[in-house]
Amino acid sequence: MSDITAGTSAAKPTVLFVCVHNAGRSQMAAGYLTALSQGQVEVLSAGSEPKDQINPVAIQAMAEDGIDIANNVPKILTVEAVKDSDVVITMGCGDACPIFPGKRYEDWALADPAGQGIESVRPIRDDIKARIEKLLAEILPATV
Repeated sequence: MSDITAGTSAAKPTVLFVCVHNAGRSQMAAGYLTALSQGQVEVLSAGSEPKDQINPVAIQAMAEDGIDIANNVPKILTVEAVKDSDVVITMGCGDACPIFPGKRYEDWALADPAGQGIESVRPIRDDIKARIEKLLAEILPATV
């Protein structure tokens, strides 16, 4: 694997999660990465068409797993956010995400929690958590 921190001023990698509304999937992913990385990763999230608030069912699902995303605010995707990131993970933002050389891009095919009840959002949350755990194992050096 190549060094994903190339081009940054610090050894701490930056990961950007992008979905259309920045109200569900990307917020849950950012919440997990923030909690599970224990400050070892700079975490950003944004949307190509952000909503005005976080999906309440996503907030509830994350709270069930001990992670509070209730005070997060959806943000618009900017070129600067992509440029500042080492890893960019898209979740259905289509062609809205700019591509720059030297960055790691992944597209996670995840169901959209918008309009879903808690029973449907829990499996999405659990899928995101598993992907975050795998991502962490890939981007952070093993600690003994």
